[in-house]
Amino acid sequence: MSPRFPSWLEPMAATLTRERFVGSDWVFERKLDGIRLLAFKHASKVQLLSRNRLPQNESYPSFVAAIGELPAQNLILDGEATGVWNARDPVGYHLFDILWRDDRDLTPLTLEARREELLKLPVKAPLQVVPRLKDDEPWELARRHGWEGVIAKRVDSVYEHRRSPHWLKMKVEASQELVVGGFTDPQGKRVGLGALLVGYYEGNDFVFAGKLGTGFDSKLLLTLRQRLDRLEVPSTPFTRAEGLPRKGVHWVEPEVVVQVAFMEWTSHGKLRHPRLLGLRTDKAAREVTRDAG
Repeated sequence: MSPRFPSWLEPMAATLTRERFVGSDWVFERKLDGIRLLAFKHASKVQLLSRNRLPQNESYPSFVAAIGELPAQNLILDGEATGVWNARDPVGYHLFDILWRDDRDLTPLTLEARREELLKLPVKAPLQVVPRLKDDEPWELARRHGWEGVIAKRVDSVYEHRRSPHWLKMKVEASQELVVGGFTDPQGKRVGLGALLVGYYEGNDFVFAGKLGTGFDSKLLLTLRQRLDRLEVPSTPFTRAEGLPRKGVHWVEPEVVVQVAFMEWTSHGKLRHPRLLGLRTDKAAREVTRDAG
């Protein structure tokens, strides 16, 4: 009897490591700046779900169409979507795993066996298979290219529905989801707004993490200002805050989630050298906490 096609599978997550190594037991891939996306094809129906199980079909209609054309009755694909919330990258669904094909559950297979199954699919743009990195120091390759980092995967690893030590992420630049709690007025020739005031949740507290003023273009500055004006409130939503600006500040309901790149957390719990990567639509503001890494 064939196994029943699932409506959801918990995605395998990588564990952050500060170690740097290579070896015949490991393969390396680029860590992409995007949204983790699982694609479920069941007969003629295709559904895209974020790692938090939020539907994403409306955000990526070209992915839905391309997956629908693949020659399989049932499929579950795992990958990273780029080009919507992070408009610096072209729109694409970067596939790095296959969990199901037709009546076969592929998760008990090794990574290399699943890779062979993935490469059998005749994918075409906007779908693409994530290439393997051959560099002797893949983390340095990531640094040279300005990537967020690399993912190391054991070649004999099965697909685990948890954060696993068999997939390791080596970050070059830290990345963190944060929530907008306010903004400052623009100065000089800048339009829209000056800087976003961002934070995260820790228990019942909304904690101020710093000012975010780079990574915007003029169009985004103006669009964000219009959106944030509709969310304006009379007082700060931050319940724990040191170093908040006092002049030219507007407070907003903490609803807008952004993805931020930065070098590190300071000893005072603030972002060092942050820059905006993009807006997030796949995560609720109240779910945003400070990453352990």
